[in-house]
Amino acid sequence: MTRVVVIAGVASGVGKTSVTLGLLEALRHRGLDVQAFKVGPDFIDPQLHASITGRPSYNLDGFMCGDDAVRATVARASANADVAIVEGMMGCFDGVDGTSDLGSTAQIAKWLGAPVVLVVDASAQSRSAAAVVLGFERFDPDLRIAAVVANRVGGATHGQWVSDGIRAACRAEPVGALVQDAAPVLAERHLGLVTAAEGVLTRARRDALRNAVERGIDIDRLLALMGPLGVAAAAAAPWAAARVTIAVARDRAFQFYYEENLELLRDAGARLIFWSPIADRELPEADGLYFGGGYPELHAEALADNASARKAVRAFADGGRPVYAECGGLMYLTEALEDGEGRAHPMVGVLPSRVRMRPPRMTLGYVTVRLAADTPLGAAGSVLRGHRFHFSTLDPVPADVPRVYEGSEGYLVGRTLLSYAHVHFASNPGVARAFVDACAERARP
Repeated sequence: MTRVVVIAGVASGVGKTSVTLGLLEALRHRGLDVQAFKVGPDFIDPQLHASITGRPSYNLDGFMCGDDAVRATVARASANADVAIVEGMMGCFDGVDGTSDLGSTAQIAKWLGAPVVLVVDASAQSRSAAAVVLGFERFDPDLRIAAVVANRVGGATHGQWVSDGIRAACRAEPVGALVQDAAPVLAERHLGLVTAAEGVLTRARRDALRNAVERGIDIDRLLALMGPLGVAAAAAAPWAAARVTIAVARDRAFQFYYEENLELLRDAGARLIFWSPIADRELPEADGLYFGGGYPELHAEALADNASARKAVRAFADGGRPVYAECGGLMYLTEALEDGEGRAHPMVGVLPSRVRMRPPRMTLGYVTVRLAADTPLGAAGSVLRGHRFHFSTLDPVPADVPRVYEGSEGYLVGRTLLSYAHVHFASNPGVARAFVDACAERARP
């Protein structure tokens, strides 16, 4: 029987990720098979999870995917796991708006019937932490807050005061406290934490996270408070026989992919091969290309220096073969990328515009896209959901470049679709199949 728990926070920045990573490491150290998940549109935390568990970590998003898709993902991924750990996002009840739990950690926990461990930053309070926990308990009686972890306490006495206050006033059980600076601080940049691909989770950091959790949290009690997974376990279905090959850009510059997007492409009949626009001088033999997001602005010089790869991608797109590029992929396929120092680096040149990192402007939010024309991701009228999160700015694109996302950019150049939106393929079951079908059309002799 798989046990499940959701790690939620009272707000962003309270230490959910450190607690989650330390717990994953501690449970793995005990010999348990652990399956991790991340609530919301986040690419970095799932990479960190996977580097510890050795298993892909999946995003669970109520807005983008809906109840059925979320439950199916958890059932499939957890089929042979001992424990499922779901890391929440922002504050427990934060989601799409201020009046519902749509898109929130609380919504996912209720869909899964999972108990919640609430992480509280107690660095500037003691007994008042109990009032915070009590408020969370009363805010939504349908949510089961089973345990509390006090993070960043000043020492053993401070931690005891916090725990005593919670125990006296709340239903939730205090299961531990982490001393300030006990766990290593993970480096951040403008889109969040530094990624796993850059080696942020060294062996020493992983050990420090595990030691902090093992010293500060009663793991045996936490395991006892975990509930049985409230969705039927399901074995993973075998992938369909491959009928096309899709080359997926994956390296230091392009890392942001929903794991489920890749699996849905395989389910639809794609063989995925991974390549590096930084290091590989030649484009792999493929019927379609997929460029996800990432940090091309940090590697603009290296991307520009690999002129043979840029030329090969341009020739592929000019040949009418399907290309899907989102966010960082869009940036790479423009004419030039101007970095934070104002230096312009030549890019692929499919989209007649350039991207600038100055001044930095953050764009963040969910998007619902209706296709205004046929594209490699589906026919006109198809509805897709995703999110945007970027700091770059795209110069005006010539008016004669078709816009195929109603109410959004969605540029279509030949059979190349470019957008800042990260689309979650589980938001529409036809998306992955449509892209594979488009690749198959070009693959026919």
